[in-house]
Amino acid sequence: MVTSVEKSRNIGHMDMDLCLRSHRKYSLWSLKNSCYHTKLSFVSPLSSPFLHVPAVVIPDGASEKAGLGDELGSEEDLLYEEFRSSGHRFGHPGGGGGEQLAINELISDGSVVYAEALWDHVTMDDQELGFKAGDVIEVVDATNKEWWWGRIMDSEGWFPASFVRLRVNQDEPMEEYLAHLEEAHTGEEDQAGLGLLLGPGLPCKEQMRTNVINEIMSTERDYIKHLKDICEGYIKQCRKRTDMFNEEQLRTIFGNIEDIYRFQRKFLKGLEKKFNKEQPHLSEIGCCFLEHQTDFQIYSEYCNNHPNACVQLSKLMKVNKYVFFFEACRLLQKMIDISLDGFLLTPVQKICKYPLQLAELLKYTNPQHRDYKDVEAALNAMKNVARLINERKRRLENIDKIAQWQSSIEDWEGEDVLSRSSDLIFSGELTKLSQPQAKSQQRMFFLFDHQMVYCKKDLLRRDMLYYKGRMDMDHMEVIDVEDGKEKDFNISVKNALKLRSLAGDEVHLLCAKKPEQKQRWLRAFADERRQVQHDRETGFSLTEVQKKQAMLNACKSHPAGKPKAVTRPYYDFLLRQKHPSLPTALPQQQVFMLAEPKRKTSTFWHNIGRLTPFKK
Repeated sequence: MVTSVEKSRNIGHMDMDLCLRSHRKYSLWSLKNSCYHTKLSFVSPLSSPFLHVPAVVIPDGASEKAGLGDELGSEEDLLYEEFRSSGHRFGHPGGGGGEQLAINELISDGSVVYAEALWDHVTMDDQELGFKAGDVIEVVDATNKEWWWGRIMDSEGWFPASFVRLRVNQDEPMEEYLAHLEEAHTGEEDQAGLGLLLGPGLPCKEQMRTNVINEIMSTERDYIKHLKDICEGYIKQCRKRTDMFNEEQLRTIFGNIEDIYRFQRKFLKGLEKKFNKEQPHLSEIGCCFLEHQTDFQIYSEYCNNHPNACVQLSKLMKVNKYVFFFEACRLLQKMIDISLDGFLLTPVQKICKYPLQLAELLKYTNPQHRDYKDVEAALNAMKNVARLINERKRRLENIDKIAQWQSSIEDWEGEDVLSRSSDLIFSGELTKLSQPQAKSQQRMFFLFDHQMVYCKKDLLRRDMLYYKGRMDMDHMEVIDVEDGKEKDFNISVKNALKLRSLAGDEVHLLCAKKPEQKQRWLRAFADERRQVQHDRETGFSLTEVQKKQAMLNACKSHPAGKPKAVTRPYYDFLLRQKHPSLPTALPQQQVFMLAEPKRKTSTFWHNIGRLTPFKK
């Protein structure tokens, strides 16, 4: 006799089978119709085409023991393999799988595929395509998972797929629309034509402002629905399955997205109060962004944790039961056909999108409008929030490299660099003279925030460094020394600067080889003081857990007894410190960083090789 539980399980398997067999057809449909909104940084949830949900998710009030456990049989394994082969992807929106195949199918059929840039792509490589956030790119070749070939006007080149989002309506007459805007001021006839395009009753600019306001409000409402789906559709269900997840795992996967959900609901209420439903162009929403500008910094924690979430998810998705479980959560919540990692990327995209939306709003706001000054200030505020989040992410990503650098230094003494510092400001070779001996010594200097470490190069192995000391920059003043006789050391100097302790008991004379090198060091010392002050104002600091984990990782990479040497990764790290485009291009880890070319070796590092401490 078949029990009701077995019937439920069998029905669940059959329903999942139908879901998985429908995946191939649905993938191309979702790409063309519901992948990403042209102007949004998230996906609007759509109703699922599947009505039944397998029994792996526990509805409210149901027994927590019901569901898919560890006893997965061969039938589920076969379904899982089919599910994987059907194009279910686990990667960034530009990743492979069904979507990438669908993109190439469209291109090969002769269709023109457009993508919108999410971030600026600044490049010094003539084979890469540079663009700004919001630019529309024609995708010519998408056969590579990470780098696509695209065209903007007369320029063509490679660009990182993770920097763009496909436009939903590929047939939108964008050129015609822009042409109408260009001709808006050429005469009454053109004005009438534009009026037909934008709608009757309002002048062009006011109608455009209405459109932007309506879009901001619409996207905020959709975003709240999206966050709610994650919190109730995934997190709530995961907490019921204590046999599959613990709180630490959930914190890693979902970060502080529940805090973001609570904040965004409060933010939306403020927007709704300022929204003029009858005449949207008269809405004054700039003050809402100004009021909550510090609250938006809550995204910093989420963005910093996001790469860890992707790593944790990728491990779980190798186990069949987790694949089924997450898919069942999505179907039960009636969410669009995108994997969990895609949903978790949207808060990262959202915080980047606010400056773009506000810039668009400011563009169509008359200077006489009561909201103009607030929108202008809100745009600057949100740009600063994005910059702050970007900088914090870069700093946290660099602490592992700093720890690795320290572990490569011979004869290290005293506390770890990370105990006080988290960023390398500048480095280079200088001649050092210190009292009372005033003996000339060639040393490699590494200027971090709060301190400067100096080392001696090995005579035979020039890539090996020996620790020789450090200076506390919080208690030092930097003095520009003129060429000629130096009174403290009673010697003639050239291209020199002096570091003197505030107590006056410690003086160091540093000499560069060229005047421009001296000026670069003076700028670096000024940058270090500004960064320390900025960190104090913004409250940035490393946690003890982050410091210990970084040093632990570094110790693993340099086991006891293994010869130490400064490694090539850190050499590259030094060169990238003040690179104008802050490059790195791992899918799901790009967030606010830009991509370095992978198709050919960059020659940029040769041009600044003289700044590197390890050049032979």
